[in-house]
Amino acid sequence: MKQNLTRASDELFKRRPDECFESLNALAAHCDAVREESGETWPPPSAVRPVDADGRLMLDAGSVAPLGLSDWSFSQLCAMCGVSKPTINRLTPKTAGTALLETLPRGDKPIQLLTTGNDVRSVHGTAYTRLWNAELLDVVLEFGDFRPPASRHGSEEDNDDLSTGLYCGEQDMFCFLIDPDGWVDLDCRDPETGWSRTERFAPGFFVWNSEVGRRSLGVQTFWYQHICQNHIVWDAVEVAEFSRKHTANVRNGLDEIRLRIDALVKRRDERRDAFADTMRTAMQTRFAPDATREKAVKALQKEGIPAALAKQVVPESGKAGTLFDVVDKLTRLTGKTVFAGDRAELDAKIGRLLALAV
Repeated sequence: MKQNLTRASDELFKRRPDECFESLNALAAHCDAVREESGETWPPPSAVRPVDADGRLMLDAGSVAPLGLSDWSFSQLCAMCGVSKPTINRLTPKTAGTALLETLPRGDKPIQLLTTGNDVRSVHGTAYTRLWNAELLDVVLEFGDFRPPASRHGSEEDNDDLSTGLYCGEQDMFCFLIDPDGWVDLDCRDPETGWSRTERFAPGFFVWNSEVGRRSLGVQTFWYQHICQNHIVWDAVEVAEFSRKHTANVRNGLDEIRLRIDALVKRRDERRDAFADTMRTAMQTRFAPDATREKAVKALQKEGIPAALAKQVVPESGKAGTLFDVVDKLTRLTGKTVFAGDRAELDAKIGRLLALAV
């Protein structure tokens, strides 16, 4: 069953220009730099104090100076304290610091802080295991045939001059990659109606991750027919998804993602090889070699080819040539068919002639 996938389109419209990257290598370099600039600290709860620092709510975790809070880490801190973020936002920094200090859980287990420079990117307990975006991209870069879809160039009004499908912000990362040269023929069937035809598809996948607990680690693989400028993937088949939470075994998820992308590549190569073998055989196999012209035309009619078309590809001698010749001539003739629906139906029947070469 075909599906239309909108995940990449949703990402395109919510990302700021500074979260968009021109190439996979540029994104990987950025993620490597973020990992190098970031650090984890594990202070005990007693050492963590929300404080008012010059009219701004900050976090004193025993470092030289109080640390700034991002919107995400502030949300996590409120959740850890079990208080409402909107309520805390209505308080003065001094009162907010007191409220958070009094509700911050106390115990023996340390608090995990991810910092970059003088800012806290995330606040977690001990159950959270971080997986860096750079680690996921190391896996993706093993498969060099895949690249982002065409850029979307926006207007000055929407301030969106680059959206390639490669995004990384403060909270998460998302990649949309395809193999634009990986087109293969697949048999599409509707089990309810019995409808069947051969259509062209290419492989692609999404991967995503968050270093700060915003989303899980995951991948979705698929075979697509069309991608519009808004990055909606149309008529996708064989859609499969895997995700894993950031717990102790999250890095095992990288092995699963590698296996799934590798399976996509192997399936592409198998289908390419099978198609190439079929084409080679079709070029060597004569269609109805011993038949008269009348019998050759009837043989084509039996395969669903209209008599008028069949008569145009079978010469008076009755020697129609190879299967490849017949398919090529019929395809050229159907190009003159006025109605697209009729042409698609005829092309599907013509494509099935290649099966006679197997």
